[in-house]
Amino acid sequence: MNDLVSDLSSTKNTKAAQRTIFHVDVNSAYLSWSALKQLRLSPGSVDLRTVPSAVGGDVRTRHGIITAKSIPAKKYGISTGEPVVKALQKCPHLILVPPDFTTYREYSRRLMEILSEVTPVLQQVSIDEAWLDVTDLLPPGDRNAAEALAQHIRQEVSGRLGFTVNVGISSNKLLAKMASDFQKPDRTHTLYPDEISEKMWPLPIESLYGCGHSTARKLRLVGISTIGDAAAADIQMLQSLLGEKAGAYILRSANGISTSPVTPQRDKAKSISNERTLSEDIGSDNFETDGLPVVSSLARKVASRMQKAGVSGQTVTFQVKSTAFQRYSRQTSLEEPTDSADEIEREALYLAKALLTDPDGLFAKGISVRLIGVGVSKLSEKKMQQMNLFDWAAQNLEKEEKEKESEKQLEKQSRLDSMLKKINQRYGEGTLGKGMAGHSSEADKN
Repeated sequence: MNDLVSDLSSTKNTKAAQRTIFHVDVNSAYLSWSALKQLRLSPGSVDLRTVPSAVGGDVRTRHGIITAKSIPAKKYGISTGEPVVKALQKCPHLILVPPDFTTYREYSRRLMEILSEVTPVLQQVSIDEAWLDVTDLLPPGDRNAAEALAQHIRQEVSGRLGFTVNVGISSNKLLAKMASDFQKPDRTHTLYPDEISEKMWPLPIESLYGCGHSTARKLRLVGISTIGDAAAADIQMLQSLLGEKAGAYILRSANGISTSPVTPQRDKAKSISNERTLSEDIGSDNFETDGLPVVSSLARKVASRMQKAGVSGQTVTFQVKSTAFQRYSRQTSLEEPTDSADEIEREALYLAKALLTDPDGLFAKGISVRLIGVGVSKLSEKKMQQMNLFDWAAQNLEKEEKEKESEKQLEKQSRLDSMLKKINQRYGEGTLGKGMAGHSSEADKN
């Protein structure tokens, strides 16, 4: 094994290596959630999950890209991210439904509530996936108990919410994530360090978590086609090919090494942006009538999200994607951070005109656009203002809400006790321990 891997292996936190980490991932989240909504509104309708179907683009004009697909659609070779037009060529009878992010956010919230009933050490990574540290709920080293708990989670989600999840189990976040991506749907998979050579190394290099298409392409050019090839590669060669950090990451990950803890707080967003794929291409002839309103709408949505998040930003970016799928962008930095919708809209419109309609802009070069995006970066929390009567009233309201939340936590604890009792009765007394009460003492040390 390479010297870098040996050094990392020997210096790893011993306690971290003994942890039990779950990665819970919803199977075809957007498609599943759209299917459930349709069945709720039209009980006799077809379940989208059982037929070739997909979420994406503008259903009426059939523009845009595929954002989620059913398992039957996958059999036609339809992939996430490809244009709707191309997907329809592969499967002319493909059923298309529009995205519904209000519904998706609600199902995501309910999923995280169920997971938080199992353990408070939960890190949500996206709308449909999360890591859980369940170490203190299980007897040390008991893999059967871990699989029993994973099965319980899958049954709870399916029974209470109506959709399925995969659960990956390992001793660190990287391997748990890799395990959850194995065969789907509705499965539990393990990928412990002693299973890496059998389960992970034969996989194509593109399957390695964090290895993008560009990186995989570079690796294949030098003969690295599997994760096992990367695990045995020379560190100097990898770093000369990919760069110091990326090369070291590929080597560590290919050997299953990760020391990142499950952190309940999500990382603060570095930017906030909105994009829209257009139903009609935008060029010089329809920019004023069809393009400018989109820019204004996106800018105001970004500002609204910033205000809800309590942040201001100092860099405004406008970007487009051409009909040839090339991205172009312009950005400007403000003197002071802002969350003002008027100011963000004004800057976005200025950038849009500079990029598109100036004498040397894209339209003058005969380039039309199919996607428009507005974003704000260099975010910072807004400074607290002096408290007034309304702030005082809000604080009291917040206090009442916290008291109500405390009552909810007691209810969750009761449900957890019931869950532990059921699993112990089914799989034998002592299968799962009631680790929540003592959780903080060990977790805080690590």
